[in-house]
Amino acid sequence: MSATPETLTSPSAEDLGRFGYTQQLSRRVGSYASFAAGFSFVSILTTVFQLFGLGFGFGGTAFFWTWPAVLAGQLMVALCFAELAARYPLSGAIYQWARRLGGAVVGWFAGWTMVIAQIITLATAAIALQVVLPAVWSGFQLVGTDSALSSKDGAANAVVLGCILLAATTLLNATSVRITAVVNSVGVTCELIGVVLIIVLLTTRAERGPSVVLHTTNLDSTTGYVVPLLISALMAAYVLVGFDSAGELSEETHKPRATTPRTIIRAVVASGIGGAFLIIAALMAAPSLTDGDLATQGLPYVLTSRLGTTPGKLLLLDVALAVCVCTLAIQTAAARMIFSMARDNVLPGSRQLRQVSRRTGTPVAATIVPGILAAVCLVVNVGNAGLFLGLASVCIMLLYVAYLMVTAPLLVRRLTGRGPSAGTDEDGRPLFSLGRFGLIVNIVAVSYGLAMAINLGWPRAEVYDPAGAGWYLHYLPLITLTIVAAGGLLAYRSQRSAYHASIGLVVPAAAPSIAEAEGAGA
Repeated sequence: MSATPETLTSPSAEDLGRFGYTQQLSRRVGSYASFAAGFSFVSILTTVFQLFGLGFGFGGTAFFWTWPAVLAGQLMVALCFAELAARYPLSGAIYQWARRLGGAVVGWFAGWTMVIAQIITLATAAIALQVVLPAVWSGFQLVGTDSALSSKDGAANAVVLGCILLAATTLLNATSVRITAVVNSVGVTCELIGVVLIIVLLTTRAERGPSVVLHTTNLDSTTGYVVPLLISALMAAYVLVGFDSAGELSEETHKPRATTPRTIIRAVVASGIGGAFLIIAALMAAPSLTDGDLATQGLPYVLTSRLGTTPGKLLLLDVALAVCVCTLAIQTAAARMIFSMARDNVLPGSRQLRQVSRRTGTPVAATIVPGILAAVCLVVNVGNAGLFLGLASVCIMLLYVAYLMVTAPLLVRRLTGRGPSAGTDEDGRPLFSLGRFGLIVNIVAVSYGLAMAINLGWPRAEVYDPAGAGWYLHYLPLITLTIVAAGGLLAYRSQRSAYHASIGLVVPAAAPSIAEAEGAGA
């Protein structure tokens, strides 16, 4: 359904008009659905189940401590984003924030990088079905017999299941904003219940106490400590991203200046707490920490071995639902980013990509494109046993780079005295603000983001080429970043004239200060 007269004349629509945009998307997203958008993108059931083996395999039981370290860093980033969400309630959040903080060029490359990252993340999330469905029923193994994601059969089957899921999420996202929001909210509710059940059930069947996280099982002087833990930190780095997707739905959210900052922070905190207890419960309940099964089979192995076949498989079905909802949320965020950029004539094919269907109220073309491109990412990697780790590491590195294009310009503005100032939201209350802690939070956010981006991009054979297919795979993240930058430069130059003409109508030649944006609030 297209935007109703009520949404077109609402205070939020009038607020949007002050940025130079008209209300095209229907405001049907409430507070819980906004939280669900961020939480389902993170989706701890999806990503912790995907990557538990990676974290434990390299860091042993001590890998748990990489989780709170990454959570602390990402919380600093989320706090910065919450301030910006209150002041720039716009779809395409990362692109819009970066453009208004760092200028047209920084904004464009932040948006471009984010779109590529979201498409690759979409592909990575879709193949997570391979981790759980064959463990539920062997009939889901449609290709070959080996279901391990690190095998050629498993990788090929992951592509088949992933493409089927992408077709379903594309259809749903293109059909209805309301149905998508309902499915997302129901899925997140089921995921939250599932997380609590798994933690409680595993804890009641614990083989060891919570002090297991104080041990260094599988790490010693021969393996070293720093390098293995840096690699295992990739697990937490991959899980705790995407909370900004609540900002992607700002133009569809009721009272976004008041709602979105809170839901961004809630998504990070809820994911961080739930993920921490999930990891501890798994380490406590695992049948063995030294036989190698935990590293190779991960959490599905713990569930089925400790809870029994039937209860374990029922919980795995909940994980499968979380995977589906996570994929749906990522595609929704990618579609809104593409729509927002196309609205400013920033992308090739902008005329088609910015169209919102009168019948469904959704940007159909902007929804279909990431679905197709994510499927292409999977199909070209059929049979590649290193598919999952390669895609996961590349997409998260790109996300961290895009985040830096927001937090770094924000820090520059703070240092030059142009940081966030007072303002009010739709309810007349003060906008979310970090106050005097803003500078230190911003410095930590930038420092952490830069350090983790380097960690993600560092060439490592054991991460990017576990099968020994070729030395060039060691440099996969750096090669990908170079290709994204070069492709972005060409695309930017081809669209530069139209882009600058468009944003000249939306943003003054000198980017508006955050204080000016606050003045547009209700």
